[in-house]
Amino acid sequence: MTSQQYTTVAPARGRAYWRTAGSLAVVAVAAFLAHRHWPVLESGALRLAVADQGWLLVGAAATLLTWMFSALAQQGAIARPLPPRRLVATQFAASAANHLLPAGLGAGAVNLRFLTRCGIPCARAMTALGVKAAAGALVRGVLIVVLALACPGVLQVPRVPPAAVAVVLAVAVSLALLSAGPLAPRCRRALAGVRADLREVHGRPSRAAALWGGSLAFALLHVAILVAVTEAVALPLGPARVALLYLAASSAAALLPSPGGLGSLDAVLALALTAAGAPVDAAASAVMGYRLLTVWLPLLPGLLVLGLLLRRRAL
Repeated sequence: MTSQQYTTVAPARGRAYWRTAGSLAVVAVAAFLAHRHWPVLESGALRLAVADQGWLLVGAAATLLTWMFSALAQQGAIARPLPPRRLVATQFAASAANHLLPAGLGAGAVNLRFLTRCGIPCARAMTALGVKAAAGALVRGVLIVVLALACPGVLQVPRVPPAAVAVVLAVAVSLALLSAGPLAPRCRRALAGVRADLREVHGRPSRAAALWGGSLAFALLHVAILVAVTEAVALPLGPARVALLYLAASSAAALLPSPGGLGSLDAVLALALTAAGAPVDAAASAVMGYRLLTVWLPLLPGLLVLGLLLRRRAL
């Protein structure tokens, strides 16, 4: 390995180590909290066991649709047509890989390999993934604002200490100075590539509709899964409140580098539901049911599909 290759690989390995360490720390804290609150989890599991099976089937049907609309959003993020069946299978496999690696690295790696296997250059494939992620984040932000206006008083904006504000500002200034220095040419080239891909995608109405429609449907389907589970366990909160709490909790949990939000989303969502007035055991049941439908039941089939795609060199 040359010195230039080593200097490129070493920082990447360092970042991977730090992300893995952060993930393990989050999972360890989640395990400690689960052990400490085991009676609540046990009562929640019992409540889920006698839940309304019809509503759970509705949640399962919504779960199946999430991968289709994730594939639609990914197709909308790139102008070149992709093989639809392999694209949907890749989203299913990526969701399983996402629960094994920290901070979305699994899903990103699977989708990146799929796009490059389809003949898309690596730089443009990474841009397509960034466009899809940005569209998803923007859609979730708009949904949070709309639901917060429709349900005033549900979200309480926390008081931020002045020291935290100062740290954030210092980091922002440092990044701005760094990007204006040696990294400026690379940043300009990356932004130019993103702008070019965005113009190309939005120059085709069908692609733009797929990107934004798929991103919106993906977010709403995850909301529908949780709402169906809350109805199944008779959680005394309205669907609009549950939707707002889920979107806010999942957005906050995304800041923690745990695999697929495991541990972080569970704790934040359960806390948000109980703070909004739901009983503790009902909130635990809702979170466990949501995780059962979106993570644990599809995990093994998703890994099998991932192995099949690798064997057939589709990834």
